[in-house]
Amino acid sequence: MAAKAEVRPRPLELDPIASRVELAFWEDLRRLKLDVLGTDDSPIPITGYYTPCTHPKMSGLLRLGRESLVPPSASSFGSRNSCPVPGTLINMNNMRGLQNLDVEYLLREEAKKILHDIMYGKIEEDPSLLLRFLVISFADLKNWKIYYSVAFPSLVFKSEMTLLSLHSASLVLSQEEAKSLSKSLKEWRSSNETAALPFFFVDISLDSSIAIRQLKDWKDCQDNGQKLLFGFYDHGCHQDPGWALRNYIVFLSLRLKIEKIQFLCYREKRSELDLEKSLIGEASFPPPHGWDYSDYVPEAIGWEGEKPGDGRKEKKLKEINLESMSPERRDEEQQLMHLKLMGWRHFPVDLKNLSGIRCLLLGAGTLGCEVSRLLMTWGVRKLTVVDGGHVSMPDVLKQSLYVDDDCGVPRATAIVPHLKERCPAVDVEAIQMEIPAPGNPVSPSVLDDCERLQTLVASSDVVFLLTDTWESRWFPTLLCANENKMAITAALGHDSYLVMRHGAGPGTRSGNMDDVIAQIQNLSTEDALGRQRLGCCFCNDTASLFNSISDETVALPGLTSIVSGKAVELFARMLHHPEGIHAPGDMAGMDTEHQLGLLPHQMRGSLPRCDLSTVISNSSNDCTACSNIVLSEYRREGLNFVMQAINQPTYLKDLTGISNLIKSDTCLKLPASFPVNSGKLSSARCLLLGAGTLGCDVARILMVSFMVRATFMLNYRHRLTEHLVNHGGY
Repeated sequence: MAAKAEVRPRPLELDPIASRVELAFWEDLRRLKLDVLGTDDSPIPITGYYTPCTHPKMSGLLRLGRESLVPPSASSFGSRNSCPVPGTLINMNNMRGLQNLDVEYLLREEAKKILHDIMYGKIEEDPSLLLRFLVISFADLKNWKIYYSVAFPSLVFKSEMTLLSLHSASLVLSQEEAKSLSKSLKEWRSSNETAALPFFFVDISLDSSIAIRQLKDWKDCQDNGQKLLFGFYDHGCHQDPGWALRNYIVFLSLRLKIEKIQFLCYREKRSELDLEKSLIGEASFPPPHGWDYSDYVPEAIGWEGEKPGDGRKEKKLKEINLESMSPERRDEEQQLMHLKLMGWRHFPVDLKNLSGIRCLLLGAGTLGCEVSRLLMTWGVRKLTVVDGGHVSMPDVLKQSLYVDDDCGVPRATAIVPHLKERCPAVDVEAIQMEIPAPGNPVSPSVLDDCERLQTLVASSDVVFLLTDTWESRWFPTLLCANENKMAITAALGHDSYLVMRHGAGPGTRSGNMDDVIAQIQNLSTEDALGRQRLGCCFCNDTASLFNSISDETVALPGLTSIVSGKAVELFARMLHHPEGIHAPGDMAGMDTEHQLGLLPHQMRGSLPRCDLSTVISNSSNDCTACSNIVLSEYRREGLNFVMQAINQPTYLKDLTGISNLIKSDTCLKLPASFPVNSGKLSSARCLLLGAGTLGCDVARILMVSFMVRATFMLNYRHRLTEHLVNHGGY
């Protein structure tokens, strides 16, 4: 049905534009905020896609999709139903920042850009600038929600624009004009160069032929005596012209210096001009005064969902929930969010490197449980765990991952489901295997374990030495030095601890000898970068290699968390250091430009003395694990050398020339006995205000100390209590 004619003049009323923001746009914005922008809330240029009305009962929209965050290329012309329109996105860091925005000021600033483009002739070259838009938002990253509002800035004359008449195009045009207009617009809409231009001139000659011209040709259309319609793609399907007409009138008034126009609201049906729904009208408007001043800021309207004159100071925000998007990726991202947030204010975490690195953990006991959990917290997703023991009842309290049902199960078997439960994305390989120790004869079948350990070290990037005995660290240390692998030792005394990173393997002195011979006989005391090699855990503690396998270290309950945390932090610092395994050792108090801080060689601490010292020691010439003579012999003899070290207690001593096998002062002390008042501890009532990261660790350590009566002040206390009971609490 044709639109009815408007006879009586009235103020010009326009049909507002609506936006349609696809979920993919918000997903990409969320990822951009998390991975790139951080705390930067500077305006971001984006692209919207304007659609004219293509259905008699459905208005067109401004669409924002995944491609909207990517600036369009110079060769991109859009399409007939997706006209690229420039916009600005302001994404705030929190809800308070969004609510405190001066939205009217922002709207006027965007309107000022449109006025500037009109005055300086940019509209003729890019008519889509008249449709410029603004989006303000806040991405609630933790809750997967987006809050936003959209504005389509429209310049406001101080005096009213008057609509003189408005008719259906079928009532205004003659049959010949209608036929010619339909043909010309079909050609216009089919051309790659003009289809996405939302504003144009309709030049009607005396013989009823019609030509469609671009805005940049407006001078050729003046004073030619022909009828001229100012056309635009109208998004609306109602009887009022679309929102785009207001800025179009401002352009015509300021650039063409005219005060009355006839306009065409182009609407289509089945990809052709819909003469019934398209409108032809006439409007008058007085010329604005003072708008040509460079500092003039015009009045503007245009917030979506608001009518002119509402006078709201706060925007009514739309809310989008993204929880349904990619559940697997969402869970993984939530686990890594703290690392990405660290990059906002501290340093960028190399998540790609962390997720791809393979960590070999030798030991799945007290230290192994804590280190594996912390590595996952750092974003490590490839773990290999080696252990030869079984979970016992005392382990349930001391070793943070195991529960009562794991008692009697091999630790290498029990640890996997607990790691998977905490992080489904982790790739865990668990191997039950005893690690051979020198000076402790075993059966010849140990050769299979030695070969397997060789393969594991060679295929790993970092090795953590977390076993209970000092001797069991010897062979892995030897392999890491030989393969030039990162190795980190974490060791517990009764109330003291050692955390250290091993130095790089030896370089090879230059010479003309065969490469194979050079690798065996021509090893250097320097690493591949020409620096003196840092030592391993045996370089200053050679005597502790022997006869401690029967010793049992009983550490203070809180020591494990301290040592595990420092070991994993040392790993993270070394991984992010530009020189990696070759990085020199830092001492406490040194200045450093490294983003994560100092990268020490060794950290030795004592709980009773509240002491932490950093130590640097170079590789020892008589080290039983990483010295040149040991590595040369290993490269020459292979596993035969290892078997000799295992079966002959004095073999390594004779090889390296060690005499006076007395444990050095740097060796971690075995526990001195002292009375523990278990009755007093078990009857103590502890109130924990919080059951989060700190609360979980503190509760577990308290149980290890026999303080098993606790009250938790948090909404999730029932779930935590059930978990603690599974770990042996009451």
